[in-house]
Amino acid sequence: MQQYILSLDQGTSISRAIIFDIDGKIIAISQKEFEQNSPQLSWIEQDANEIWYSQASVAEEVIAKAGLTAKDIKAIGITNQRETTILWDKETGKPIANAIVWQDLRTSKYCEELKKRGLTDTIKEKTGLILDAYFSGTKIKWLLDNIPGARQKAKEGKLAFGTVDSWLIWKLTKGACHVTDVSNASRTMLFNIRTLEWDKEILDILDIPESILPEVKSSSEVYGMTSKSLFGEEIPIAGICGDQQAALFGQMCFEKGMVKNTYNTGCFILMNTGDQIVTSKNDLITTIAWQIGDKVTYALEGSVFIGGAVIQWLRDQMNLIHSLSEIEELALSEKDNGGVYIVPAFMGLGAPYWDQYARGTFWGLNMGTTPGHIARAALESIALRSRDVLKAMERDSGNSLTQLRAGGAVLNKTLMQFQADILDIPVVSPNVKEITALGSAYLAGLAVGFWKDIDEIKKHRKITDVYEAKMSKDKLDKTLKYWNRAVGRTSQWLDSDD
Repeated sequence: MQQYILSLDQGTSISRAIIFDIDGKIIAISQKEFEQNSPQLSWIEQDANEIWYSQASVAEEVIAKAGLTAKDIKAIGITNQRETTILWDKETGKPIANAIVWQDLRTSKYCEELKKRGLTDTIKEKTGLILDAYFSGTKIKWLLDNIPGARQKAKEGKLAFGTVDSWLIWKLTKGACHVTDVSNASRTMLFNIRTLEWDKEILDILDIPESILPEVKSSSEVYGMTSKSLFGEEIPIAGICGDQQAALFGQMCFEKGMVKNTYNTGCFILMNTGDQIVTSKNDLITTIAWQIGDKVTYALEGSVFIGGAVIQWLRDQMNLIHSLSEIEELALSEKDNGGVYIVPAFMGLGAPYWDQYARGTFWGLNMGTTPGHIARAALESIALRSRDVLKAMERDSGNSLTQLRAGGAVLNKTLMQFQADILDIPVVSPNVKEITALGSAYLAGLAVGFWKDIDEIKKHRKITDVYEAKMSKDKLDKTLKYWNRAVGRTSQWLDSDD
């Protein structure tokens, strides 16, 4: 009987469920958007129950859509928005508060306090991360400190913490499994990437009891079975990987030095560094890509907080477009950006600047500026911020990039051509667009023998588009001159006490 892999791809704004066959082809896909809210400036929250309901509903829907039953599903792989922090009551299974999303900056001042205490190097050495509000650790502390009764419940062993993967597995197994994998654990700022254990010193610094943390597993093994009440049959949950590491795997960047960029809400650039922990000298982060068996693969990563989100902003707040797909047509209404540059620092600047006090800015506006110029500048800002990270990655690795593998929801030809132009290297895009979900499917399939090994998976790779650099050196130099000027003038826009 032919079987399939079900991938649950829980993203920042959309929950997807995708069924893949033995050739890595999509059989069916279902997705559902869900809301996030901002109760205060720089706070971003989501309803953890809505995350669960949206993901569970599309999982059930996609099986029916494909004309299958749970018996046809060999295994489930899970990939998820990372760092988003959920605390729930172990006895009731209910969240004690909204999830704090990875973009949330409410703990920025506390992070500054930790830096003043001289803890930056300690955090980086142990976790590979920059001391920043982006990661889960200070979000957990905030919830324990600010939700009435939370600390007491935590001390009594009645609370559970999880990134979204842990939350989904808890719900899928009806509380039987409280687990995560090394890729997600490495994003919490609590996990020692050298010893592969929760770090007791950091837990003490942040006053977080270890009892609330999930058990850390590899990225490809059977963790447990779904409750029979959900799909009518038990299905093995066999793969977990943070969304960007899953995309690296789905792009088949299996060899040291290979690089991918995923263009979604944010842009996340990862370089496979093999079994080597590369400590960045250019303010990138070191993370765990995945673990299969006993073998751990590491990566360098740079995060651009606002990627496709700048297009969503043009749609939702500025009403320049009605759907994300309209951005390219509007951008092509002008031959260039008209001298307009957008620095999309709406939530601060991530790598390699790590400026949490920067804010979004427009430069070069004039009386001739049109919506087309703004649309083109928005697309170009995504590629320019990505270039900032990729050049830092070259400096850290000591190698010049020869190719960039691109994927994500906001890909379009104009964006990809501009990206190739300003990098002066080819940008390639695979035929499977849901590359993050494919990565988690591969990891789950490897665990249950659906695919024999990585060599078998490599045979599935097909390239749809290759973009070669075409921009003249003079135009490239001018573009970079004004971009760097715009970023410099955006820096430290807010005072730390605002």
